[in-house]
Amino acid sequence: MLHDRLLVRELPEAGERRSSGGLVIPDTVKIATRLVWGEVCGAGTGARHVNTGDRVLFDPEDQNEVELHGERYLVLRERDVHAVANEHPERGTGLYL
Repeated sequence: MLHDRLLVRELPEAGERRSSGGLVIPDTVKIATRLVWGEVCGAGTGARHVNTGDRVLFDPEDQNEVELHGERYLVLRERDVHAVANEHPERGTGLYL
């Protein structure tokens, strides 16, 4: 990847979700402008806050799609990432923006 570009693989979501009130929301219900989690498979040399292997939160609708070896990936800029999951609690809180 070049500059601040990221190669991201979208992580699969569970089929059904539950609301805070306990109602089951089936997978067929789509929520507008829903952000999704993905795994960074490659990061350009200009990416300062995101590394390969990080879990990131982003909007999948506005990104470019590419297929490599039969797998679907998204190419996005680092500025399009809304959050990065911190897998190491000794380094701070669970998420940072």
